[in-house]
This record gives sequence, structure tokens and C-alpha cells, in this order.
Amino acid sequence: LQWGSSVAQAAQRRGLCRRGSHAGVATAAMTIAALGSAALRDLAARQQNGAAADVLEVLRAAAAEKGVGLDAEALPAALDAQLSALPSSQRAAFCIPKKRTMPTDPKVANLDDDSVYLVGNSLGLQPRKTREYVNAELDSWSELGVNGHFSGRKTEWLAIDELVMDGTAAVVGALPSEVANMNSLTMNLHLLLISFYRPEGSRTKILYEADAFGSDFFAFESQVRLHGLDPAEALVPVKARGGSDETLRTEDIVKAIKEAGDSLAVVCFGTVQYYTGQYFDVEAITAAAHSVGAAAIWDCAHAVGNVDLKLHDWGVDGACWCSYKYLNAGPGGIGGFFVHEKHHGKKLNLLAGWWGQKKSTRFNMSHIWQPEEGASAWRLSNPPVLQTVSLLASLELFGKSSMAELRGRSLLLTGYLELLLQQGPLAEFPDMLSILTPSEPRARGCQLSIKFATSKGSEETFAGLERRGIVVDHRKPNVIRVAPAPLYSTFMDVFLFVRALGEALRETGEAPPAKRAKA
Repeated sequence: LQWGSSVAQAAQRRGLCRRGSHAGVATAAMTIAALGSAALRDLAARQQNGAAADVLEVLRAAAAEKGVGLDAEALPAALDAQLSALPSSQRAAFCIPKKRTMPTDPKVANLDDDSVYLVGNSLGLQPRKTREYVNAELDSWSELGVNGHFSGRKTEWLAIDELVMDGTAAVVGALPSEVANMNSLTMNLHLLLISFYRPEGSRTKILYEADAFGSDFFAFESQVRLHGLDPAEALVPVKARGGSDETLRTEDIVKAIKEAGDSLAVVCFGTVQYYTGQYFDVEAITAAAHSVGAAAIWDCAHAVGNVDLKLHDWGVDGACWCSYKYLNAGPGGIGGFFVHEKHHGKKLNLLAGWWGQKKSTRFNMSHIWQPEEGASAWRLSNPPVLQTVSLLASLELFGKSSMAELRGRSLLLTGYLELLLQQGPLAEFPDMLSILTPSEPRARGCQLSIKFATSKGSEETFAGLERRGIVVDHRKPNVIRVAPAPLYSTFMDVFLFVRALGEALRETGEAPPAKRAKA
């Protein structure tokens, strides 16, 4: 696969030619058979450098090769036939719910078909190995009792979280010593704030996105109050410009950081915004925070397992995440935690517990604090065994590929979703819906958020999708989130969703009368 000359690539990176201007040269000779693991990794790397047009060119070249339009069913079938053989596609290793187990209407859908599951942003699917791994530990408990701590099925329970440390580090772009699996997301965010939010003198403020997830905001607010400060003065929300500009611009965030200056103690954002699907420029925002002496903390709930994170290389101070979304560890799965190695051994304030004590002395029951090295020092209690092996079942699937390859696959899936929406429902119902998520591929993960003109329209459309066995989610007041998770979603899933969306839209009370009659 030839992506163009190295000279052209270097020129584009330096801004000496129009972005994507040689993408047609790069993809004109591409065949579907050339879409292998290396091509997906290369696509992800080029996208990160700003070659936004590449994703569209790949899809258009594939359609041209098949001699069909982008909206023809033959195209997703051909793409799935090629890409399903790659390690970044692990669909066969997951349990796909049938439509009959969903609130599906047999008048409009075949109950024996797989559901179209595009809601990994809320809860990932169950890996087939999960039941086996959980049952094995239940067997250990029934057969060994307390001795399972020293001789479990997978490993002794005392060291069970060591099984997921390397896999977790690989997914978030960290050193194994920088990660821990423990607690839940908001608890871990509080632990990070205990260490990095140390208001002193004029440096008392936390800068965050105005539309942050509610639990994050409650953590900020309560931490400020714990220090005897007024949230109205210590919390600095950054808002979008408004109007047609509904997502935040990096330059506006950086400007807000610079303006706050040495009053800032912490900058904390969600890496991928839960509502809009915007993927923030972590590296640039982290650098801006550091330039004014503030710590940069990131909530990676909607990013981990979704985009190719580089927490270590980007210099992020701390991060936390849940594991039940794209990491597929099950409802209420164990949380994730990251502290950069530059902070290890620096005696940061932390809440201590016995599982943060050195493994060699933990059971001496001494009252002398001898912490583990790295992020493990922040652990409080022994890890939940069943949750840990549930995470292991998923991380083993991630380990068959790389986040770079998964990101390349994701770019194509979501790019295809956007193209079909633009050619179909958005063109047919321009006054009813729009895409809230940024169109720039590097500024989003796999999720697209579809915004409706009214909450009634979004609710009726969501109900119509449910009737057809389409599993997405509705966020008040008027957004439907659609997330083709790259590890198991297919191009045919995307095709079937868009077709069902058109049908559901025509049924709504807000569709033009002629379209309702046609439906």
C-alpha cells in the first residue's frame, strides 16, 4: 500500500501543501484487499497528523472498486469480508444479543437476527471468555475457600490484579508501573484530586468543561468545599462559543488556561466528551496546564479502548476511567487509575490503605507506611476477583491487536457512518436532525451524537429504532448517541442502523405528512 512519497508527507505535516491534497494519489490504487493491519495503523497515524481526507478516500475507493454507491449494501459486505479477518476485529469472541431479547417489534424485524449493537459508549458487550473466567474463580472459592488467596485458578487472588496490569498499560499508552486497577471512576478521580488539588495562596482553582459529566462536577465541587473554599470562586468552567459552535475549541481552552494563569491548581477534562463525542487535544491542553504550573488530570471513561491514548508520552499527570464501556468488563466493572512516573516516589499526598503497602511487608500488619512503587501505592483494598477476571477476558482480546490498528478501523467505521448519515437522513430531513460531533476525524472517537430539533422527535425516533432491534442510547434532551465500537462492530451494523434510522424518522409525528404516509 503506497500512501504517497515521503517528501509529500513531510510537506503536508509542515503545512506546505493543502491538507489531504495528495490523499487521492495515496488511495487511488488502493484495493479492498490492501486494507490490512499495517494500512489501518498507517491510516491512524496519518489522521493524527491531520490527513482528514484519507478516511473518505479509502471509503470512496472501495465503493469505486465494487462499482457501487457508498449507500449500497454490497459495500459494507465487502469491507466486512476483508476486515473481519484482521486481529482488530474480534466480533466472534463476543456475545451479540439477539433481537428477540430486546424490545423489538416482530412486525418490522426478524427476532432471530443479531441486534445492531452500537452502544459500547454506555456498556460494552460480554466477551465469551468472561463467563468461563468468572466461573473458574467461583469454583476456586467453592473448592478452596480462603486458600484461593494463595492458589486460585488463574493465579492466587492476592496477585489477581497483576494479570491485568500490562494489558491496561498497553491500552492507555502507559508504563505498567503507572497504572492500577481499583475502585470505580469517581472514587479514583477523588484520589487524584487529593494528590494534585492542593490549593495554596492564590493557586486555588480547577478549570473544567462547563458541560462535564455530572459525577465529575460533583467531585470538583466537593473537593473544593473540603478545602473550605467557595465553588463559585474556585471552579472555572470553559464554555463553547455557542450558536453553531457547540463543541469546545482547543484554542479557547488554552486561552482560558493562560488567562487563569497561576490561580490554577488543576485542569481536568473528559478526554472524549460523553455527550458530544468530541475528542480533546490531550497533549496540547496538558502542555498548556503545565505552562502555568497546574496539574493536568483526565477522565478517560469514553476514551479508553476507543482512541489510541498516549498518557505517558503526553505527560499527563493523572487519569482515571471505568472499564464497562469500551473495555467490556461488565456493568460496574473495576475502575482504572494512572499516575505519571515523574510523580512516583515524590511523596504526594494520598489516602493510604493496606493494598498500597509493599507486597513483601503487607501482611506484617505494621503501622509503618512502606508504599508500593508507582500507581500501586494509591491502592486501598484488595481487588475484586470477579471484576478483575472479567476485565482480563476483554484485555486479552485487545492484546491480539494494537490500539493503533483499532483506531484505524474505527476511523473507517465512523467515517462510513457519517457519510451514510449525510447522504441519507440528514439530506432527507435537514430540519429535523444534525451531527453534534466534530467532523474532523482526529477530534472524535467512534461515537457520533445526533442532535434533533426537538426532544419529541428524538424520543419518537429512538422508540422506532428500538422496535427494529437497534441498540443505541438517548440522552436528554434531544441527542441519540451512536458508537460503532471497533473491536466488535461491523460496517453492516452501520449500514443497517442508518437504514433503520431513515425508517424511524419517517414514522415520527414530526416528519412531513407525505413522508409519514409513505412510511
